This record gives sequence, structure tokens and C-alpha cells, in this order.
Amino acid sequence: MKFKQTSTLLLFFAFASLNVNAQKGWINLFNGKDLKDWKVKISKHDLNDNYANTFRVEDGLIKVRYDGYTTFDQQYGHIFYKKPFSAYLLKVTYRFVGEQVKGGEGWALRNSGAMLHCQNPETMLKDQDFPISIEGQILGGDGEHERHTSNVCTPGTNIFFNGKLFTQHCLDSKSKTYAGDQWVTAEFLVLGDSVIKHIIEGEVVLEYTKPQIGGGNVSNYDPKVKIDGKPLTSGYISLQSESHPIEFKSVKLFNLESYTKDKGKLDKVLARILKE
Repeated sequence: MKFKQTSTLLLFFAFASLNVNAQKGWINLFNGKDLKDWKVKISKHDLNDNYANTFRVEDGLIKVRYDGYTTFDQQYGHIFYKKPFSAYLLKVTYRFVGEQVKGGEGWALRNSGAMLHCQNPETMLKDQDFPISIEGQILGGDGEHERHTSNVCTPGTNIFFNGKLFTQHCLDSKSKTYAGDQWVTAEFLVLGDSVIKHIIEGEVVLEYTKPQIGGGNVSNYDPKVKIDGKPLTSGYISLQSESHPIEFKSVKLFNLESYTKDKGKLDKVLARILKE
């Protein structure tokens, strides 16, 4: 009888804990154990061919590694969460480690990204280099130069910045430089095709509007997918491999779709979750 009572109490507290987490609304996109909720697309390889075990889970981390590569050879990779979202706060904790793999581009040193509003990975062609998406660019310091993180780059897309169409490939944020192997947490507030904000240490370091398909900086794509001028109202989320080892400790998302029609409720929930 005593064992049954203890078991009942344990079950009660377990369900209570689950309910509290559900009420908070955070979704752990990375479960800390495996990549079963993710799809891999590496350029020059078929969908879900995780070439050379590029993306792996070790020590409770998503690790991007190149120990199985002879040379990088522009084999840009992306790992996609299984479902799309339209309005959300994405929180990613990352760090760069080790040395860049042989054959990586100079600009790709300590360079990765959280890709927002991505095209469906099922629509990417085998040799396509990047998904049509908005890239929340992640940069680490090189020990010599100022290198802001949480910038924006636009493979196959355009944005509006300060009310004007911005067609250059990348736009720097105003973040500080994060050098070495330190953990950094970047947040991306995405509200459909209206506004996207990049946030570091509670500060908005970049803000832009009206993300849409257009422009260049993506190769070997299916023309039927790249409909220039089409607003990006939703899409998949992916993490990038660009030739420098990187680790992701946490990848979580707060779905804001149910709040977008009520600005008052949206502001209240954002005020709360941005402190968590």
C-alpha cells in the first residue's frame, strides 16, 4: 500500500510538472538525446543523407563536425526541424569550437546560422547550396576583428530595412563581438511577414520587416519554388553547417501564432518570455 501511494504521488508530480511546462508554452525543438525530429539536407547529397555524420548528438549537444571530410568542397549543410512555424520566439544557445575544416571559405570562419522561414527541405534540389530563407547569421570572433553576431543574410530573399527594400546579401547587427569558445544565446522574434527582431542579452540588435522571396545568393534551386516577391509568412527552421565546428546546447521555441491577432496579449506574453 505504501508503494502504491508513493507511485501515485510521483505520477502526480510528474504530470503537474508537464502541465506547468505546457502552460509556459516553450517547445524544446532539440530533445537533448537525438535528432529524430529533424531532417538533414547537405548540398551534393540527397535529403536525409547525413554525410560523414556531420550533424550528431553527443554529451547532450547538437554537434556539427567535419572529421569525416577530406575537404569541405562547398558541402553546405542544414538540419531542419520537422514542422513549419509562422510567429514565434526562437532561442538558440551555441558556441564555436576547434578549427575550420580544410577547404572552407575564408568568410565561413566561425560562421553558422539559424535559418528562419526556410523553404520545405523536401523541395530542395540535390546540389542546392542554401535553403531559400532568412538567415539569422551567427558569427564568432576571430581574435583580430570586430565581428558582430546575429546579423541577417538573405539567400534567395529580400527584406525591408528602415522602411526601404534592402537587396544586399547581409546586414550587420549592433551586437558586440563574442570571441573564443564561450556560450552565446541568440533570440529571434519572428512575426509572419511583418517584423523580425534579433535579440542578444535582452537587447534588440537588429530589426527589419517584410521578408519575401527574391534576390540571389542561392544556387541550383528549383525555379518553381523561388517565386520572387512572395511574402514569407511562415516556414521551417534550420541550423547550418558552413565548415566551422559548432555546438548547440539548447534550441527552443515559443509559438506566438495564437497571440498575433491581439497586440495587447502579444505584448504581455513577450514581456514575460523574454525574461526567461
